[in-house]
Amino acid sequence: METQLKGRDFITLQEWTKDEIDTLLDVSFDLKRKFAMGEPTPYLRDKTAFLMFFEQSTRTRNSMEAGLAQLGGHANFLDTSTMQVSHGEVAKDTGVILGSYGHAIACRNCVWEIGNKYLRSLANHAKVPVMNLQCDLYHPMQGIADLMTIKEKKKRTDNLKVSIIWAYATSHKKPISVPLTQALLFPRYGMDVTLAYPEGYEMPEWVIEQARENAEKNNGTFKITHDQDEAYREADIVIPKNWGSWVTNQDDAVIDDLLESNKHWKCTEERMAMADADVMYMHALPADRGNEVEDSVIDGEHSIVFTEAENRLHTAKAVMTLTMGGK
Repeated sequence: METQLKGRDFITLQEWTKDEIDTLLDVSFDLKRKFAMGEPTPYLRDKTAFLMFFEQSTRTRNSMEAGLAQLGGHANFLDTSTMQVSHGEVAKDTGVILGSYGHAIACRNCVWEIGNKYLRSLANHAKVPVMNLQCDLYHPMQGIADLMTIKEKKKRTDNLKVSIIWAYATSHKKPISVPLTQALLFPRYGMDVTLAYPEGYEMPEWVIEQARENAEKNNGTFKITHDQDEAYREADIVIPKNWGSWVTNQDDAVIDDLLESNKHWKCTEERMAMADADVMYMHALPADRGNEVEDSVIDGEHSIVFTEAENRLHTAKAVMTLTMGGK
């Protein structure tokens, strides 16, 4: 494993080696055990991180705030609507200043074709680690928690059949960052990944090329289908989740004709029955209950969403420990 991670930015897992990701996982499991035993972990005593949010958050904000407190530090929550960002202050100025006040900057900015560029600008100018709390392209905090959960529940990843499936939802036009991150990450661990979606909900072409390359290098597979039933058949893990048609349509309207024509893309008990007998259902949450998934599935015996959500705490703590403290 690679252990020298102090000062590293955490913007996409694609920029971290497998050895580095394995270190993250090892530390995550160690922190989870210590949390269960009530063992103190004051690895970041007197350290401060600034958490900038352009969008709403439940798991990400609270896993970071609680996590840093449990590590002995303090997280400053920053609603960007109350910052000078809202008056036009550029990322460079914000990054330089906040970086001089503390030990890390973390940011969520999911605005299409703006979010990732904003984080890159912060990282280019701040002299502290910058962590991605979700942007328009990536959600590495969710990705590492998902990987931890899969390893925890399935023990193995080689040739594990994992299906990332688009699902109908009306709550808001969601970023593509969660399925994109999973599509890039899972093939690196030898999984047989299926990406399923109705036409019109494509990922960027560079994502597909990279996912296929990751699969080829790591003895996994990656395929695309527009048949959701095919994705469910004999799957070990299913991840039915909505994402917006940002690649083909940049309009921010939540409900349109394309969305409404695909109401049948829903995780049901009948579709779960097509999968492996020990199939597990995952979702980054919040799920659009009744649209993306039936309550009987998300609350059923195959669902591991709450373990997945809890692991957001332990993996966030690992990211902060290694990049803000560490060797």
